[in-house]
Amino acid sequence: MTHDPAGPSDPLPIPPVAPDPGDCCGEGCVRCVHDVYEASLERYRMLLEAWQARHPDDGDGHGPSC
Repeated sequence: MTHDPAGPSDPLPIPPVAPDPGDCCGEGCVRCVHDVYEASLERYRMLLEAWQARHPDDGDGHGPSC
């Protein structure tokens, strides 16, 4: 049996939840919920790219294709 260092302890990153339209107050806050979401989305994309590099056989990250 081989040991997979990128196995169960290396789960697929979870994308951030987009803010609801009513989450933004429209007052021009310095850290608007949309700014926070965009930063989270960029971090998710970087984590996903790194995860995909560690899991080349998983393709899109959804497991083996049928």
